[in-house]
Amino acid sequence: MKKNKLQVKNLHVEIENEKILEGVNLTIPRGETHILFGPNGCGKSTLLLTIMGYPKYKVTKGKIIFKGKNIVKMPLNERAKLGIGVMYQHPPAVKGVALKKMLNIISDNKLKKKDIDDLSLANYLDRDLNFGFSGGEMKKSEIIQLIHQNPELVLLDEPESGVDIENLKIIGNKAKHLMEKSLNYKIKNRTKMGLIITHTGYILDYIEADKAYVMVDGRISCHGNPHEIFDEIQTNGFKGCIECQKSE
Repeated sequence: MKKNKLQVKNLHVEIENEKILEGVNLTIPRGETHILFGPNGCGKSTLLLTIMGYPKYKVTKGKIIFKGKNIVKMPLNERAKLGIGVMYQHPPAVKGVALKKMLNIISDNKLKKKDIDDLSLANYLDRDLNFGFSGGEMKKSEIIQLIHQNPELVLLDEPESGVDIENLKIIGNKAKHLMEKSLNYKIKNRTKMGLIITHTGYILDYIEADKAYVMVDGRISCHGNPHEIFDEIQTNGFKGCIECQKSE
């Protein structure tokens, strides 16, 4: 079962010679979804995009092991083929590429019409990808792309950002199903792995996460039960986590 997990080992990452991540360690076993909390600018998005393989993020030390392979030197497209997918906090708009075309490329021309209808995206299929979309429409566009890709490792960067309550419920339930956290999937049969960045914690209303981490200054300062950690953050902010890290 060693191959059925994501392992980040002593990961150090730089952007344009500036150190962002310094010794990050985490493990997500098969069938589990983990949550990553942390203040703005602490390196959360850097971690997700480094796992995804964006060349801007230079790994100077450490390993990212997925499905038994160290993927640190693997290009982004190969990581996607291996089974990693990401929802961006601020997804790019791509003029000249229709949403329908993107979905067909991802899924070998097999459109998932029920999911498209559930997300009210039928009228957006012929529009340029994310071009002129509202915040909620962009997030729906992102989740439908992930549904068509159907990755084994799902990375969600701030799925609540820019989304109203009604659309968050729709997106949250689709993400819950995608990550096999709904009651349709027995615990022993779950194979998907997930890592979710959240500030508001609202996604916890839809997805029952198995573990949470707090990142401070490019390091994991603590980990534990997602609801307990979120309650602590709501009550005392990240001050306690920062003080805990300083005392190490």
